[in-house]
Amino acid sequence: MKALFKSGPQAGFELVDRPEPEPGFGEVKIKVLTTGICGTDLHIQAWDDWAAGAVTSPLIPGHEFYGEVVATGTGVRDVQIGDRVSGEGHIVCGTCRNCRAGRRQMCIRTVSVGVQRDGAFAEYVVIPETNVWVHTDPAVTPELGAIFDPFGNAVHTALSFPLVGEDVLITGAGPIGLMAIAVVRHAGARKIAVTDVSASRLELAKKMGADMCVDVSQTGVAEAQRQLDLAEGFDIGLEMSGRASALRAMIENMTHGGRIALLGLPAEEISIDWAKVVTHMLTLKGIYGREMFETWYAMSAMLSSSPALHAAISSVITDVLPAAEWERGFQTARHGEGGKVVLDWTRI
Repeated sequence: MKALFKSGPQAGFELVDRPEPEPGFGEVKIKVLTTGICGTDLHIQAWDDWAAGAVTSPLIPGHEFYGEVVATGTGVRDVQIGDRVSGEGHIVCGTCRNCRAGRRQMCIRTVSVGVQRDGAFAEYVVIPETNVWVHTDPAVTPELGAIFDPFGNAVHTALSFPLVGEDVLITGAGPIGLMAIAVVRHAGARKIAVTDVSASRLELAKKMGADMCVDVSQTGVAEAQRQLDLAEGFDIGLEMSGRASALRAMIENMTHGGRIALLGLPAEEISIDWAKVVTHMLTLKGIYGREMFETWYAMSAMLSSSPALHAAISSVITDVLPAAEWERGFQTARHGEGGKVVLDWTRI
């Protein structure tokens, strides 16, 4: 099969022929139709310090995908050949304390598809049946199905705290931040402000339904708070950028008792005003991946019940390219001016 391959601990990928995987006990073989390009994939391609410390090579990367089940191993019970599916990329042990308590997203032995085991930038991928998400809604297109993983990140982050009637600040208008705008609007937020430094992404944020889009290279968050007439600050913060300045500005502009969900991964240590966190009684909650599998149920239910949300999340996909043009896809994703980039593996 054709696959993007990292042959060793160095920068770059190659599109090469690799052995076609076969499912073992409890595993499912999927013919990949579409894949999304994630920030994690950009790190692996560049082979930066994070990748060097986290990635097992040689490796086929890729963890955001949609495809069709073509074979099942012994012991597979529910997934059927012909099912259209996406996959939860975190494979868990099932026996640690968190797994046994139903908190599988907190497993201490997580192995990630496309990071520590071969992933989906290929014509076929094999994952455990327990990680397969079967799409029953025919309205889920291959392109939309390919971004269920990052959509799940947006849903997990956005629904960390009650949103009805709340004023929300989202820092970072990348693809996940854009999806979060639609989710918090769907869930009943009152005012939504979004910050970034990219004019094109802020324009996308406006189309997603943000009440105010702030270029923080020109305007401070406090000004957005004033223009939205928020006398006491924002109730909910969703930090999607991983930027120190974004988190500091968020903390500075939260109301007393405000709650912050943190998804963005910082590249360096961040110093913050801990006295304000304490005296303003702020809550900071780290978010990693998706709740397994409550988030998957929530996002499927929201999409099937709301045509408006379905259209909004689909609109985050701004580029669909043949897998044969993967280099152009990675360049587009790395440029960071648009939405989600999807590769079509039927055109290889």
